[in-house]
Amino acid sequence: MDEGNNSANQAATIADMTFEQALLALEEIVQQLERGDVPLDQSIDLYERGEKLRAACQQRLDTAQARIEKIVAGADGEPVGTAPLDGDR
Repeated sequence: MDEGNNSANQAATIADMTFEQALLALEEIVQQLERGDVPLDQSIDLYERGEKLRAACQQRLDTAQARIEKIVAGADGEPVGTAPLDGDR
């Protein structure tokens, strides 16, 4: 088996996942690792995939937060538009 190709396929698969799918996959990996009945080599592979899933989830959360922070509220609390992310708050 070509591990480099497998790694590229896994990365593409993670990129295609929704946030919810990636989070669920990460939770499943954590459960497997916490059970402690996985062989060492498989544990390492699971950990590596889990780290990739965690990074993908964090990136999506950061992007979502950036979008939310761009909303500018008026005096009445209602959104009145957007502002650049790096603008004054």
